[in-house]
Amino acid sequence: MSPKKARTPGASRVQAVDHPLRRRLLDLLAVDGPSTVSILAATTGEMVGNISHHLKVLATAGVIEEVPELAKDKRERWWKSVWSSYSWRLGDDEPGAELIGGVAEESNVTYRAAKVRDWVARRPEYGTAWAEAELTLDVWLRLTPERLAELRGRLQDVLEEYVDQPSTEPDAEPVYLFAQGVPAQP
Repeated sequence: MSPKKARTPGASRVQAVDHPLRRRLLDLLAVDGPSTVSILAATTGEMVGNISHHLKVLATAGVIEEVPELAKDKRERWWKSVWSSYSWRLGDDEPGAELIGGVAEESNVTYRAAKVRDWVARRPEYGTAWAEAELTLDVWLRLTPERLAELRGRLQDVLEEYVDQPSTEPDAEPVYLFAQGVPAQP
């Protein structure tokens, strides 16, 4: 699913996603595609019952859904992610929205930083081609809120192409990409 199809979650969805194991499950479903509780338990090293509980939370929040056509029998349940991109903007009328959004955003910053730290630590394992292809950008822009929204839309359009048409070559790897554009001072 492309970033363009992303929806802004309510507070309950943000709370559902803002959990380390549930975030990892969403990542696994995004990178590896649909999966079962047993496969996810084996991949994460967690107990089947624990994975099942967290998948139910994610399903209730509407961020994953069952894929019955993949099941070989009535006992087997496959799950897939239904979102590819998340926005942390919450409605002001939701109880606790400001607190929930702030905590989730702080968790997101920590999560993103961990991904970059892991890359830096493991970069030599990937070789020169990946090191040279690495995308690291930061730039100061002077924008209005409208122009920042326009930039976000244009970036989403570009990313949509890559989400909808992933590389299928044998040397293709999962790539975690994030961008953040916020008002700030030097």
